[in-house]
Amino acid sequence: MANTTTAILEALGLSPNEAKIYEALVERGESSVSSLAVTAKVHRRNAYDALERLIDKGLCFQIVSSTENRYNAVSPENLRSLITEKKDRLESILPELKRKFSDRVPSEEAYIYRGIEGQKNVWKDLLASGADSYFIGAKNAWSDPRLSDSRDEFFKEAKQKKIRFIQLFAYELKEKRPTFAEEFPGKLDYRFLPKQYPTNSAIHIFGDYVVTYHGLFVDGLADDVVFFVLRSKRLADDYRTWFTYMWEQCPSEKKK
Repeated sequence: MANTTTAILEALGLSPNEAKIYEALVERGESSVSSLAVTAKVHRRNAYDALERLIDKGLCFQIVSSTENRYNAVSPENLRSLITEKKDRLESILPELKRKFSDRVPSEEAYIYRGIEGQKNVWKDLLASGADSYFIGAKNAWSDPRLSDSRDEFFKEAKQKKIRFIQLFAYELKEKRPTFAEEFPGKLDYRFLPKQYPTNSAIHIFGDYVVTYHGLFVDGLADDVVFFVLRSKRLADDYRTWFTYMWEQCPSEKKK
């Protein structure tokens, strides 16, 4: 347990010695440098240095004495300030980093995502675009249990960004899961493709992206699913035009 706690403290920005000394202070309470060095298994000189840095970070304080100064930890709640500080620092440089990234990203490119993590990457791209989502051949694949750890967060952010989901579903979904639309966690407009044209593939269009993949089934994705991602504004615009034509050929469904 101690090793896990120390590792997390280090991830928050504490040095190994700072993490050990702080954890020892939390466990022991008011202590001398000598006793802390023994408990934390840190050389006495290094313990002094770590304590000074912990004081600077607001995580411990010194109790002055005529004999030997002692130290104590502040509430672990103060650790949250480390996260806030890191986030503030990140936010201060993000605009410039995004500008540089945008400048060097080509206007058109193609790449591949694989597996369940690939679906999560597509969701990240969609959220970053903030654009409405158009889908051909949908089968409620977001219900795949392997996506549960990120699905709620995705739809929460999509709702905040007011992203609409306009879906042309495979007809077999209507047969196998007639109540699926009631479970959909976003703003959904949908129709069904004709029953006589079943496929296991899908096309996802949003922003400047067109994503095609094979391995789609009702309520899930194949283990070896591969996402072919095309980033091209001109191509995405044309796909949306084709989507509109297909949408108009399909019978209207009740909106959620």
